[in-house]
Amino acid sequence: MPLLQFDTTLSLSPGQRDEFTAFVTDRYVVEMETTAGHVAVVVREHDRSAVSLGRAVPGPLLFLDAEIREGRPFEYKRAFALAVMEHAVEAFDVPEPNCKVVFTEHAGEEMMGIDRVGGDWDAG
Repeated sequence: MPLLQFDTTLSLSPGQRDEFTAFVTDRYVVEMETTAGHVAVVVREHDRSAVSLGRAVPGPLLFLDAEIREGRPFEYKRAFALAVMEHAVEAFDVPEPNCKVVFTEHAGEEMMGIDRVGGDWDAG
């Protein structure tokens, strides 16, 4: 189960959050060659005083902590990260320098639900 956690200073309406999480899920499915049923997305909104970025410019901040299964090529991760950041820039006017993504990779067996334990990622 990928866990895609956003921390942001944006103030989104419920509809904007729904659209954003749907976009993120769709892009993850496309770029990472997987299905949507196990993709988890969290959006946490913070007061500007609670979030910092040393090289930030004026405007909202958006950070993605992507906990994913290990094995995907760099190109997949980069394409997903760019798609998410470009969407935030276009949809929510987040300045490019204020968008950041970090990936943490886990062995498949470290990702689980009640009904299953993940396995290794396999292309195709």
